[in-house]
Amino acid sequence: MKKCVCLIGKPNVGKSSIFNKLIKSKKSIILDEAGITRDRIYGTVTYKNKTFSLIDTGGLTTENHDFNQEIKMQAELAIDASDTILFVVDGKNGLDNTDYFIRDMLIKTSKEVIVLVNKVDNEKRKDNIYEFYELGFETIIPVSAEHNIGFTETLELLTKNIPENLQDIKPIPKFCIIGRPNVGKSSLINALLNEKRAIVSNIAGTTRDSFDTKFTYNKQEYIVVDTAGMRKKGRIYENVEKYSYLRSMRAIDESDVCVVVINAEEGIIEHDKHILGFALSAGKGIVLVVNKWDTISNPDQEIKKWKTKLNNEFQFASFIKVVFVSSTKKTRISSLMPEVINAYLNNQKQIATNKLNDVINDAVSLNAPPTFKGKRLKIYFVSETGLKPPKFTFQVNNKNLVHFSYERYLENKLRENFDLTGTPIILQFKNKNDRE
Repeated sequence: MKKCVCLIGKPNVGKSSIFNKLIKSKKSIILDEAGITRDRIYGTVTYKNKTFSLIDTGGLTTENHDFNQEIKMQAELAIDASDTILFVVDGKNGLDNTDYFIRDMLIKTSKEVIVLVNKVDNEKRKDNIYEFYELGFETIIPVSAEHNIGFTETLELLTKNIPENLQDIKPIPKFCIIGRPNVGKSSLINALLNEKRAIVSNIAGTTRDSFDTKFTYNKQEYIVVDTAGMRKKGRIYENVEKYSYLRSMRAIDESDVCVVVINAEEGIIEHDKHILGFALSAGKGIVLVVNKWDTISNPDQEIKKWKTKLNNEFQFASFIKVVFVSSTKKTRISSLMPEVINAYLNNQKQIATNKLNDVINDAVSLNAPPTFKGKRLKIYFVSETGLKPPKFTFQVNNKNLVHFSYERYLENKLRENFDLTGTPIILQFKNKNDRE
């Protein structure tokens, strides 16, 4: 397992700034559920060819509000999942009761704790960091997210025990099964593995945690993750369900492919779209499974209606393959893994630059960009600049001339010419003369 580090601290000490500095990007929050938006954001840090996972958490306070209690729960979950904790404090304003409250919480854990004294952007403040030894932790590092101070020392310390050859280990493809409660996720895994390893019942919410299982398919190892059912906003009642929801979100973040399961008995509901949206926003390969197909009468006739319905309801993800299965009857189960593998491979597909430019040049010749205020978009060059999901960067004369309809046209042309089923793709436009 990859090393996991989390950031803990009170509000406004600069945790998110440190997070963005370490992962070298600004990672936005993709959820709008109360108590989730300030939960945890996952990212990957790479330093000297070593990598580890990083979790940002909401600010902890001593105020006894429900929202603060939820943030505290989520922070405790992050602590539990981590190997090392970065306790962020304010080097400008010093310690207060909230810092000591967090200190008492961290002392109870056996995890390694490193105190990052943020906002230390001058020598005077650096001389004052000794007060932070009152917290009782051995390692204190002065940093400044704004002025990029102290991050080399922090990264050296965080990566010192990560093996040098870790990046040479061939990763095992990992996919998770996600969906609403009682859509048959555990039954689907049991059918896939051909053994009864997950608890299965008709009571929604039987699975409370995420479980990883390694198995072999066609002489290749895979890891499948069973997750708890993801309830819609306002229906997460118990604390344990909040933990389960968050573990499901982490399973999405750490997987290569997400298998989104829909209940054929209940049909498509709005929350199915939300769950699929989580996987899309995370840039994962995706397969859509309509489960409990054995409950449908006249399945040969209904499958045509379902395909039409799916195309209408999931227009934003028309590139996703759909599999109709019955996990209890074990029918059509064999059709799942080929689609998972295809989505996995396409999510990290590399396309030759000359082929990309040939396709885009032909697309422009066939349908030139529209003019805007007497100006027309010109595309000079396109290259693939990222994977998981594939990212294509277009060098243009003026990126403000890119209309959303023409961007969609270019995406469609890429999908027509290259097999990119099962994966979202990113199109980025940059002015030719702009520096990186």
